[in-house]
Amino acid sequence: MNIEAVARAIAARRPPGGPYIVGITGSVASGKSTLALALAPLLAAGGSRVELIATDGFLLPNAVLAERGLELRKGFPETYDLAALETTLRGVRAGPVIIPCYSHSTYDINPAGARSLSPPDLLLVEGLALGLDRPPPPNVASLVDCLVFIDAAEADLEAWFVTRFMALWEAAADDPASFYTRFRDRDRSGAKALAHMVWTGINLPNLRDHIAPVRAHSDLVVVKAADHAVTRIIIRGPAEPGGA
Repeated sequence: MNIEAVARAIAARRPPGGPYIVGITGSVASGKSTLALALAPLLAAGGSRVELIATDGFLLPNAVLAERGLELRKGFPETYDLAALETTLRGVRAGPVIIPCYSHSTYDINPAGARSLSPPDLLLVEGLALGLDRPPPPNVASLVDCLVFIDAAEADLEAWFVTRFMALWEAAADDPASFYTRFRDRDRSGAKALAHMVWTGINLPNLRDHIAPVRAHSDLVVVKAADHAVTRIIIRGPAEPGGA
């Protein structure tokens, strides 16, 4: 099983015309952006214009999170501007929209990175906030044409998160603007212990309460092993012949 199989499963559901919006969600560190980047050229192989956006850009700025006492809830539904995300997903079907940008290095919105996006043939939207936290529809989940959920064991997800955290921690040694410079006073074992604490206290509750329930409502479930290999694809609902 490989990424090509995921692309074929999406293409099989896609009708002619566009924009066709594919949401890719799953836990923090599950590989959402990596999957989206790998899928984009495969889905564009037939000549389609494929664009990619991340829901991270719709997180509330850190200053707003601080005002609302939500600094330790980042990634939970209430830390996103869901109304703006919904407006963008509606608007991209008709005309250009402005896509905000998020920096994982500074851990905040980067206003300078915002860009204009015209309606593509296929739009990949990766990230959190693609769940069902504002029922009944319309909500974010109802505005994507195909919802893909990345599924993996909790122990693997934690290991992947810690690996990513440590990579950002190490990079901060040469980047004074990085959010992770504040943790450079810790040794490696201390930084790793902090990463595990963040996972247990923030990301795991978010996964269990808000992210994992989306699996049951997804059109495609991509199951991954500890090495990130795709081991199974679960397809739900009708699939229509189409092409990327």
